[in-house]
Amino acid sequence: QVRLVESGGGLVQPGGSLRLSCAVSGVTFSVYNLAWFRQAPDKEREFVATISSSDSPWNGASARGRFTVARDNTKNTAYLQMNYLKPEDTAVYYCAAGRGSSSLDSASSYEYWGQGTQVTVSS
Repeated sequence: QVRLVESGGGLVQPGGSLRLSCAVSGVTFSVYNLAWFRQAPDKEREFVATISSSDSPWNGASARGRFTVARDNTKNTAYLQMNYLKPEDTAVYYCAAGRGSSSLDSASSYEYWGQGTQVTVSS
């Protein structure tokens, strides 16, 4: 059974930082691309960042310059370090795993999804 479990969300003030984790089990972690998406209330799911199976990171426009995606194949875990958080970063953040070779910013490229973790940026 494939499981993706996100953790690390919470309430943070504007300008603060959070680190999200995504623990993956049930698949050969090292061959999967890992991505982070987010969805705010009444908005569509949005690509945040991805890190390929070859350890190449790529940030979406909303994350560029503030967020860093990483993976640890020894722990079967992916991370999203989020700095300089803004109120508009408030959303449920989802981790996803997939083996697609293109369109890595598209949700359709990922077969497995976690349940999400809430991030709220507010003073």
